[in-house]
Amino acid sequence: MIENKTKKVSIVIPAYSTRDLLLKNLPNVLAAAQNPANSIQEVIVVDDGSVDDSVDVLRKNFPEVRTIKHKINRGFSAAVNTGVRMAKGKFVVLLNSDIYPQGDFLEKVLPFIEEDPDIFGVSFHERGWGWSRAGLVEGYVTHLPGKEDTSPHPTFYVNAGGAIYRRDIWMKIGGMDESIFPPFYWEDVDISYRALKRGYKLFWHPDAYVSPNISATVGKISKKRVSRIQERNHLLFVWKDVTSPRLLRRHVLGVAKRAIQHPGYFLIIFLALKKIPAVIKARKKEKRESKISDEAILARFK
Repeated sequence: MIENKTKKVSIVIPAYSTRDLLLKNLPNVLAAAQNPANSIQEVIVVDDGSVDDSVDVLRKNFPEVRTIKHKINRGFSAAVNTGVRMAKGKFVVLLNSDIYPQGDFLEKVLPFIEEDPDIFGVSFHERGWGWSRAGLVEGYVTHLPGKEDTSPHPTFYVNAGGAIYRRDIWMKIGGMDESIFPPFYWEDVDISYRALKRGYKLFWHPDAYVSPNISATVGKISKKRVSRIQERNHLLFVWKDVTSPRLLRRHVLGVAKRAIQHPGYFLIIFLALKKIPAVIKARKKEKRESKISDEAILARFK
């Protein structure tokens, strides 16, 4: 791909042993890059220590793709942060290797994010899914499905599997958390929530179409392990990011209720407690830098 300094977008695809998915998906990505209206400057694949021959296959079949390799598997957050840090574009598109973009997927969303410097990120449109609501469910701040509208809509979080971000804001707020959420899940909710609490805006856009191969990237991992990681990281998200004393009191009651009703949840609590030193450090930063209250954010995305 020939670099063009007038182009504004870097595409970053984190990958771990997903050679076959990349072989299917990269032709779609590169085809979209040929559309001038998408303003794509480069395509970057960050290989997160794959145990298959992904890197060799990429370099052989897609020499125009910039391939960056981690020596060891460091998790989704680290792979994404590496790609964003190395990106040259003003805007960064994150795509999972199981997300297939349409040829015109940036034509309308790029002008939309450009027009307001306070927009941090915009989620793409996976058919059947709309913007994200927020709620307090049994003491846990969580995301809930919103409507599949026909116009751009504010959203509680931006889905990092298919989204566009302002790189300067990403770097300013410190990128994804590499210490608390690895290997995957809730890191995109975390960075979205941190952006909201600093006063930035998040949107979902109906005209940025992508097609998902749902959960193909974690399909080889046991469902039990995936569930434990999801539950642990949801707990860690609340501990790290929710600073309202009132909501925290409700959260404590919610944790106690879950543990009593489901004794297996004690394992989730134990796994989360192992991250406490990192949580305490990150929480201090959130309390110091946040401008918007938890209650105000939840009220905004009912």
